[in-house]
Amino acid sequence: MSITPHKDPLEAPSKERLRLWLRFLKASRSIETTLRENFKADFNTTLPRFDVLAALSRYADGLKMSQISGVLKVSNGNVTGIVDRLAEEGLLVRVSVQGDRRASLVRLTQRGQEEFARQAVAHEGWVNDMLSGFDAEMARALADDLQALETSLAAEPDSDG
Repeated sequence: MSITPHKDPLEAPSKERLRLWLRFLKASRSIETTLRENFKADFNTTLPRFDVLAALSRYADGLKMSQISGVLKVSNGNVTGIVDRLAEEGLLVRVSVQGDRRASLVRLTQRGQEEFARQAVAHEGWVNDMLSGFDAEMARALADDLQALETSLAAEPDSDG
């Protein structure tokens, strides 16, 4: 991928940053739309279901519902229906938390682990194809820049005051 600089003179920093944000948003939406379509076509599933499986794949001991919501940065209500359906399909299991009758951990079943592994291979391939214009160095540099942005945003106090 070659980057061709703008020929136009720079505008005010706020205008250039707004243009940057709009490009981020457009690219993100385009990638997400393609992923949603691919999950539906290839696995008859949804991106949020994949996200729940992915979150649980990183925690062999399981997660509480609130922890799943936290990892995915969505509300508990969004997660509950997905977890219910994945459990009905035998991809997840709820396990009681010893000493807390109200709480349960959600874990992938063996079948859930296998299904996630199949979907994860496809997901990686789709993302690789969509971002193939970036070589490994460019991808790493942009990822580092975005990590720095995320860190700076997390460190900034709310301006709502």
